[in-house]
Amino acid sequence: MADSASQLLLGSGLTVVSHPLMYVKMLVQVGHEPLPPTLGRNILGRQVYQLPGLFAYARHIISIDGKKGLFKGLAPRLCAGALGTVVHSKVLQCYQNQNQAEQGENEQKENCSSLDQIIKETTQEMVARSAATLITHPFHVITLRCMVQFIGRETKYDGVFGSVVTIYKEEGVLGFFAGLIPRLLGDILSLWICNMAAYLINTYALENGTVSEIKSYSQALTGFLASMLTYPFVLVSNLMAVNNCGLAGGMLPYAPVYTSWVDCWRQLSKEGNANRGNSLFFRKVPAGKSYVYEQKRFY
Repeated sequence: MADSASQLLLGSGLTVVSHPLMYVKMLVQVGHEPLPPTLGRNILGRQVYQLPGLFAYARHIISIDGKKGLFKGLAPRLCAGALGTVVHSKVLQCYQNQNQAEQGENEQKENCSSLDQIIKETTQEMVARSAATLITHPFHVITLRCMVQFIGRETKYDGVFGSVVTIYKEEGVLGFFAGLIPRLLGDILSLWICNMAAYLINTYALENGTVSEIKSYSQALTGFLASMLTYPFVLVSNLMAVNNCGLAGGMLPYAPVYTSWVDCWRQLSKEGNANRGNSLFFRKVPAGKSYVYEQKRFY
C-alpha cells in the first residue's frame, strides 16, 4: 500500500510539472501557430526563420489566460494518471503471482537474461500498459479537448463530469475512445522496439563484465529512439481524439475531417507533417508552407 501511494504521489507531481509542456505540444500538434516566426539561429548557427518555441508559446498562453491557463485539462489528466497507475500495477502483480507459482525464484534469476525471459516480460508489460491505456483513454480524450478549446476560446468541455455528459450525448460510447487504436499501436511498438533493441545491445555490443549502470543507459537510449520512431502514432492519436468534435481546433483550417486514423496518417505523411510537434525548440518554418496567425499571414 505504501509503495502504491508513493507511486501515485510521485506520478501526480510529475504530471503537474509536465502539464504545461504537454499543453503547448498539443496546440502545436493540431497546427495552431498564434505567433509569427522570428529570425534566429539553428543548431549549426545558420540564420533561419523559426516558429515560437516552448517558452514563447507558454508566455503567449499566460498573456491571455494567466498562469492558471497553462493547466487546462489537468484534472482529467490526473484522473487518468492515478487510474492508469493502479491498473498497471494490479495487472503486473497478477503476472508476478503467476510467475512465482510456476517456477522458483532461483530458476527465474538464472533465466532472467535469456531471450525467452525478455519476450515474456515484455509481453506482460504490454498487457499491463494496454489495459491501463484502455481504461484511462476517456480521460485522455477529455484532457486533449479541454486543451484544444484554447484555439477557439470555447467552453464546451468544462470539468470531468460535464465533459463526460457532453461526449456521451454527442458521440455515444465510441466518442470516449477516439484515437485509441493508433495510441495502442504506438505504445506496443515503442515497448517492443525499446526492449528488444536494449537486449541486443546488452547481449552483443557490450562486454559480459559491463556494469549494470552502463546497461541501464542503453535502455534509456533505446527508449528515446523508440519514442522518436513511433511519434507519428502519438500525433495521429491526438488529432483523432479532437477531430470533428465541435471545436475549432478539430476543424479547418487546423485539420480536415478525417474519415479514419489511417486517412489522417496518409494526409500527414503526404504533407510532410508526420512529426509535427515532436520538437518544441528550433522549430524551423517548413519551406512552401503558410501559417495563419492571429494578426497576419506569413509565407
